[in-house]
Amino acid sequence: MKWVAPIKDEMSIQRICSELEKIDQKYLVLFLVGIGTGLQLQEILNLRVREVRGKDFITSSIGTRDVKRAFYIPADLRTVIDDFTKGKDEESYLICGYGKRTAQPLSREQAYRVLKQAGSKAGQPELCAATMRKTFAWRYYRRTGDIYYIQDLMNHSSPSVTYRFIGIQPDLKIGIQRKSPQENARARSRLYEGGSGMHHIERIRNELYKIEEDMQSPKNPDAWFGKVESLLSSIDTLLDEFREV
Repeated sequence: MKWVAPIKDEMSIQRICSELEKIDQKYLVLFLVGIGTGLQLQEILNLRVREVRGKDFITSSIGTRDVKRAFYIPADLRTVIDDFTKGKDEESYLICGYGKRTAQPLSREQAYRVLKQAGSKAGQPELCAATMRKTFAWRYYRRTGDIYYIQDLMNHSSPSVTYRFIGIQPDLKIGIQRKSPQENARARSRLYEGGSGMHHIERIRNELYKIEEDMQSPKNPDAWFGKVESLLSSIDTLLDEFREV
């Protein structure tokens, strides 16, 4: 599966918004809810007016374990939602379908088609549902530096997963300095008492041994050496940050 990047400049976001509004205001609202809350596309399509109008949070269940999360609605997005839903029945869907399907939510297929169409016209041909969620996460991290909030909201297993999700290099200093005493105690339990720390180190050591052996082979392509150089450079940086904290 091809990796999807977040949208990092406001001008691109404005161009997308303009193209979506030309098609139908509801697509603009869908996009703004996506980049403003971090909800997944299907969660947005399932929303009813009563769940968002006049609300500060949207409660949703995520993941296979049905974990409950509260997604904050920023003040400017609340204004957009309130204006869009003015006069609408509380039980109607926020983003309705067309024609005979107005009592039903917009289909995922139609949402994908319109996002793709608007993205192409706005110079973002890779625009899709995942782009909205990643854009929310990237903007929130850029504004706050709080990777743990995003990790929890997205139900990711670790901060490293979240860093990969938004496509940036992990900041080890921030990660260590922001850990609470309770999180440090849980880390001790997992790594030392539970033994997972030694398993992690052993796996990394074995992988580095394999890379060391492969380094002696002239058959490896240039691209392989490029990947190894990037990996070793990242490891050096992380080790330097670890020693400084």
